[in-house]
Amino acid sequence: MKTGYARCSTNESKQDIERQVRELKQAGAETVYLEYEHGDAVIKEQLSLLLEQAKAGDTIITLEVSRLARSTKQLCEIIEAISQKHLCLVIVGSITMDCRNGHADPMTEAFLQMAGVFSQLELAMIRARVRSGMANARAKGKQIGLSLIHISEPTRQAEISYAVFCLKKKKNK
Repeated sequence: MKTGYARCSTNESKQDIERQVRELKQAGAETVYLEYEHGDAVIKEQLSLLLEQAKAGDTIITLEVSRLARSTKQLCEIIEAISQKHLCLVIVGSITMDCRNGHADPMTEAFLQMAGVFSQLELAMIRARVRSGMANARAKGKQIGLSLIHISEPTRQAEISYAVFCLKKKKNK
């Protein structure tokens, strides 16, 4: 069986996972596990479920190494699981690690691990840019995060709900 795995870091209101699903199906995935979770999250429930349910001879398809993990440690654990279960891992247009007849060849495994190093590096660089941007905004006197609503008199529940809706809409922009 060919199974796809798609992941986005934030929820569906901020990122569209459908592109990944479409491309995984074009690459031959019969079913696709998807989740919204940070790449370096210790637990990715859908990925864990996929690896648990996969049977020897199955193929797991994903679009990028960074969809599997943004941590070299986690990627090495995934590589080990794929090897032990005799699965095939396909990173579309990039690396195929085939362990269906035993273990992966050392060169393929090394290239996959190197891709994991770059994935982890990319995450570190993204986080550094975000921290820098937030520090710059604070230095300019901008408020970071949601602003509070001050309600000076009792209001109806509908007015409170509307205010919360406006805050969420502002945050999602």
